[in-house]
Amino acid sequence: MLVRFRAADGQFRVQVEPTDTMGLIQAKLVEQLPKNVDPNSLRISDQPANGLQRLFREISDITVQDAALKHGDLLFLFYDKTEAETPVEAPQRSGINRVNGGAIRPDDIVIKQTTTAPKTLNASEVVKQDPLDDLLDKQDGKIHRPRDPTFCRHAAKGMCDHCMPLEPYDPKYLEEKKIKHLSFHAYLRQINTATNKPENPSSFVPPLQEPYYRVKQPCPSGHPAWPEGICSKCQPSAITLKPQTFRMVDHVEFSDPSIVDSFINFWRSTGTQRLGYLYGRYEPYTEVPLGIKAVVEAIYEPPQHNEADGLTLSLPWEDEKGVDAVAELCGLRKVGVIFTDLVDDGTGSSKVVCKRHIDSYYLSSLEIQFAARLQAENPHPSKWSDTGRFGSNFVTVVISGNEEGAIEISPYQVSVSGVEMVRADIVEPCADPGKMLVCPEDENRRYIPEVFYRKIDKYGASVQENAKPAFPVEYLLVTLTHGFPHQPKPLFVSEKKFPVENRAVMGQSQDLKAVATQLGVYGKSQEEELSAISDFHFLNYIHTLDILAKNEEALLAKAATSHEYHDIAQLVERPGWQTLLAILKESGERPPKRGRLVGDEEGPSYNHGGAESSGQSEKDAEERLAKRFRAFSVSHRNTTPQKK
Repeated sequence: MLVRFRAADGQFRVQVEPTDTMGLIQAKLVEQLPKNVDPNSLRISDQPANGLQRLFREISDITVQDAALKHGDLLFLFYDKTEAETPVEAPQRSGINRVNGGAIRPDDIVIKQTTTAPKTLNASEVVKQDPLDDLLDKQDGKIHRPRDPTFCRHAAKGMCDHCMPLEPYDPKYLEEKKIKHLSFHAYLRQINTATNKPENPSSFVPPLQEPYYRVKQPCPSGHPAWPEGICSKCQPSAITLKPQTFRMVDHVEFSDPSIVDSFINFWRSTGTQRLGYLYGRYEPYTEVPLGIKAVVEAIYEPPQHNEADGLTLSLPWEDEKGVDAVAELCGLRKVGVIFTDLVDDGTGSSKVVCKRHIDSYYLSSLEIQFAARLQAENPHPSKWSDTGRFGSNFVTVVISGNEEGAIEISPYQVSVSGVEMVRADIVEPCADPGKMLVCPEDENRRYIPEVFYRKIDKYGASVQENAKPAFPVEYLLVTLTHGFPHQPKPLFVSEKKFPVENRAVMGQSQDLKAVATQLGVYGKSQEEELSAISDFHFLNYIHTLDILAKNEEALLAKAATSHEYHDIAQLVERPGWQTLLAILKESGERPPKRGRLVGDEEGPSYNHGGAESSGQSEKDAEERLAKRFRAFSVSHRNTTPQKK
């Protein structure tokens, strides 16, 4: 039987038998390949590009029959080339002698010349993508459809136009499912199909290109840098704004409703607005072809000055790196920002004012600039871009009132063009929150290109308008969906909530007393013991105390997120944890002692009965009674009797 292999140097045919191994096929291929091919780098795949590649040496023992190869099958071959050195004869030179006076023969001159140029690494070879992106890159993304009983006339294993799989960017499917934007990976498949051809994988061109609206410095032409000089090669082109057709993240999911409810409680108690950072992870979102969702597990509230109509925040905020380190130990990272914009309607019906609607704005120009700067600080690495990055997965969530007067969550992202316009200092917020101003040009500080936007006029035609001096903010926005899981399984399961940071105005503070109260649930059951430490705010406060070592903090985070008892059993024996309990004892804020651990067939449990536990309880009760009596005596002695 004949098996074909297509490679960068042509197509090769190998005659094989069903019992031949892949190692034998590799030996036959090496005889046909160029001499500078590295035999150990031979790889095969069933796809011309973006497919799974297997090294020949890893499957050398597999036979042709086991590999399910048939006569005439076509596989794609990939390999690396080595630099070969070949002697090149130099031309005969007359009048050249040695130092000792002897003549130099042409055979004595040998020049080393390499046959291949040094290999230049591109973004696809050096960029480390997120594991989720690598997972979605390996999926075909096809939308599979069942056999249509009305139009399909073929057999059960056949296929026709009515049941063949659709591409993830099929417009009819998206319209039918009411999906407003393409997912990022569906958009990537769409433009990669138009940019690169599968039959020619050697001429790969990165399909993604980040917009660049700044003057290129230095200019390729070699003239003095701007503002001394400028030409068509270094000046940015005119910008034409239009709604972005894709989004980097499709959905925002809060793992538990209590996360948002606790955040809104600040406004309920103080009447002022609040901002927090979302910590979570990214997962596949199956409701959208090749979709991505941000799963929020916690909200951290940095130091800020809150007012009824806004807030003041200093960036970077205090201990940001420490919070990120704790989140990393828990397998989380910063995925977005959330803030409130709530105003009570004053009717006493628990309704709020609807400020954001179709006739006003959904995200103000100032908020868009803030969100764009945060997205620029958190770029998204991608091997499909010529710069190694494209866009950002950072999301912005607003909690405000809807038209019914209820509290509503609205997630957004700034478009890729909008982020670059903010980075290039082309736009600035306007007094009208629904408009974005185009900055005036400064000859010495910034170059402002021409900015246009397209809209549909009253006749239904698409017309181009000049964006100066201002344009609607909708051209820079991308809307996302949000929701809650049907069966919540949050990462942090503490029933007794630890005080949230920076809420002194509400009378909440994080101190040793709060730690003792949090740990006071010990002695009831294993589940409650695990629940006590499974709180993101508790973990961050323990980190600020700087009592536990690095490995002990990692073990604490593992116990808080894995919910396994053996992890906390290891933690309580560590010296750092013993030091924490000793500090609580010396400060007078010691949690109640745990009961004696008893082993049985069902696992360890706590025994609160017996003479030992009852005697200890009586002793603790006597100590607490003595403390209360001494406190009463001191206060009584310092009190002056009042005459009636």
